[in-house]
Amino acid sequence: MSGPSGGPPQLEVSDLRVQITGRQGVVRPIDGVSLEIAPGEAVGLVGESGSGKSLTLKSILGLLPPEAKVTSGKILFNGTDLTRLSRSRLNKVRGRRIAMIFQEPMSALNPVMRVGNQIAEGPRVHLGMSRAQSVRRAMDLMRRVGIPDPEHRFRAFPHEFSGGMRQRVMIAMALSCDPELILCDEPTTALDVTIQDQILRLLAQLCHESGTSLMFVTHDLPVVAQVCHKVAVMYAGRIVERGTVPEVFSRPLHPYTLGLLRSAPDIDHPGHSLIAIPGAPPSLASPPSGCRFHPRCAFAEEDCTVIDPPLRFLDASRATACLHYERCLDQIGADT
Repeated sequence: MSGPSGGPPQLEVSDLRVQITGRQGVVRPIDGVSLEIAPGEAVGLVGESGSGKSLTLKSILGLLPPEAKVTSGKILFNGTDLTRLSRSRLNKVRGRRIAMIFQEPMSALNPVMRVGNQIAEGPRVHLGMSRAQSVRRAMDLMRRVGIPDPEHRFRAFPHEFSGGMRQRVMIAMALSCDPELILCDEPTTALDVTIQDQILRLLAQLCHESGTSLMFVTHDLPVVAQVCHKVAVMYAGRIVERGTVPEVFSRPLHPYTLGLLRSAPDIDHPGHSLIAIPGAPPSLASPPSGCRFHPRCAFAEEDCTVIDPPLRFLDASRATACLHYERCLDQIGADT
């Protein structure tokens, strides 16, 4: 998927910090996250479970759980800071200008509401369509996302659809108001490989046709390679590497990114041995000093245990938060 032309960011997240106060005390699951999406661009956000990916998406739309709150930073959407909007103004952005596709559609869809009505609801509420207009739009969207016989399936309930078809319903709902940005929270995780490929191709095609931007959260690197232009790698609440997908996947500049790539299956090299990242992610209630990845890093030096490296740009597109990123390139050379 080729990238869009340059221009000001459509979405700009700057130094975002989220705090949760619970039994463990104060936890900061998002601790200084910054990233941008240009109009028409698809950006992947990758990392292990618990790294803060999904919470970053929920922060953008103000869908954090009650115990969590944004403590600092900005989330600029076309120049408007979403963190400063009232609930009523934010509700006008949700669904209309920014839509979200959730990981498990069965829990996101209303089980006692017909799927066609769920798709038609957004155009009625946000676009002021009549019932007849919104029904026609819902049926058109059902056809567009590959749901057969929409005149009949319009009246079905979510439990009457397969997992892949329910995810198509979620995509139709997300597209129903022609949003400028779609946030995808691991939307293909629960699907088999064949259906996953169909859904990914559908998302890429629809976004290409409409010019909609996409933020795609996943732990699956091949998914990012299929759908996204750029990728941001997240570890323990922070972005540790950013760049274009070809650059990051061929020449990673952070040991964590290298570890993710070496532990992921490669269909082009089926005999390739997988190497797991040792250890486990740190507790965010008491993260290690210095670089948060250093306890698991084969390249760590003494300075890594003391210095907390910021994300720094090496050129216009590449950024890393590693003091010794050159060693990743040396390792790539040794692997090949």
